[in-house]
Amino acid sequence: MADYISLLQELISTPSFSREESATAEIWEKWLKENGAGEVKRLHNNVYVLSKNFDPNKPILMMNSHHDTVKPATSYTRNPFSPDIEGDKLYGLGSNDAGAAGVALAMAFLALKDNENLPVNLLLAITAAEEVMGELGMRAFLPHLANNGLTPDMVLVGEPTGMQAAIAERGLLVLDCVAKGKAGHAARNEGINALYRAIEDIDRLRNFKTEKISNVLGPIKVSVTMINCGTQHNVVPDSCSYVADIRTTDAYSNEETVELLRQCVKWSELTPRSTRVHASVIDETHPLVKAATALGKETFISPTTSDMALMHGIPSLKMGPGQSSRSHSADEFVCLSEISQAIDTYIKLITTLKL
Repeated sequence: MADYISLLQELISTPSFSREESATAEIWEKWLKENGAGEVKRLHNNVYVLSKNFDPNKPILMMNSHHDTVKPATSYTRNPFSPDIEGDKLYGLGSNDAGAAGVALAMAFLALKDNENLPVNLLLAITAAEEVMGELGMRAFLPHLANNGLTPDMVLVGEPTGMQAAIAERGLLVLDCVAKGKAGHAARNEGINALYRAIEDIDRLRNFKTEKISNVLGPIKVSVTMINCGTQHNVVPDSCSYVADIRTTDAYSNEETVELLRQCVKWSELTPRSTRVHASVIDETHPLVKAATALGKETFISPTTSDMALMHGIPSLKMGPGQSSRSHSADEFVCLSEISQAIDTYIKLITTLKL
C-alpha cells in the first residue's frame, strides 16, 4: 500500500497543469519501469505500456486516466501541493481528479500484466491534457496508437465516479451566433433591428427539436447563455451576437447537429468553436458494463466531460475512486480506502470479463 500512496503523494507534490505535465510524466515513466510494468513508452507527456505476451488475436482493453490538473482554486485553505494524510483522507490538487484513479489502474495493471488467461490485452495509458482536451493529449495519443496497430477495442476510463459505472456523457458544442440588421435612427423607426431578429432565432433555438432522440441521453439541450447588442440608446442595432451552449447526444454527430441548428434559425449565422467534444454512450450489453453491474455497480449518465468525448467509436466505461463533487474544488482530497477498494474492483472487473 505504501508504494502506490507514496507515488500519489509525489504526483501531488509536483505541479502538472494541463500542457505542463512533463515532470509528472517522468515520475510515471520511472515508477512503471522500476515496478516491472514492461516496456514503458512515451508520446509527449502520455505514458503507456502493454501487458506481457501481447496476443494479436485478443481485443485491446485500454486502462486510461490522466495526470494533468486544473489550477488550484483561490479558496484553498491548504497548500494544494502538500500531500497531507489525515486519517483516511489524502489531500492535494489532483488527488481525486484523477491521481487516485491513475494509481489504482496502475496497480491493477501490475497485478494482471502477466495473466495469460485474460480475454483481453491490457494497455495502461496515463495521458495528458485531459482537462483542456489539448492537442498533445488523447487527440495525439489515439492516432499514435493506431499508427502502431494498437487501436483499443474498449476503454476503462479512470475518473472519480464513486466506483459506479458511467455509461454515457453528453457532448458539447459552443456556437457563436450573429444576427445582422440595418442601422437607423430609433426615433424615426428606421433600419432593421438586429436584436429583434436575434430574439426570433433565440426563440427558435429554445424550441429546437429533432426527429431522432437518444435512447440513453434523451434530447439535445440548447441554452443561449450570452448576448451582446447595441452601441447607444437611439441607434437601431445592425448586429446582435449571442452564444449558445449545446449539449449533444449520440443520436446525431456534432457536425450533423450544427447543420440542424443552422436550418432551425432564420437570420443568424452559427459558427461552432469546435466540434471535437462528442457524446459518448456504451451499450448496456457491452462486456465492460455487464462485468461492472455483476459486481453490483450502478450505471448512470455522467454530468461531466472526460477524454471519452475524444474516443469516437470506441466503447468506453468511466469508473474510478473519489467523488466528482470534489474535483476542481478547494482542499481536494481522496480517501485511501477508496483507492484500495478501486484496485480490488478493477482486478475483479477485468478478470470476470466475458467476451
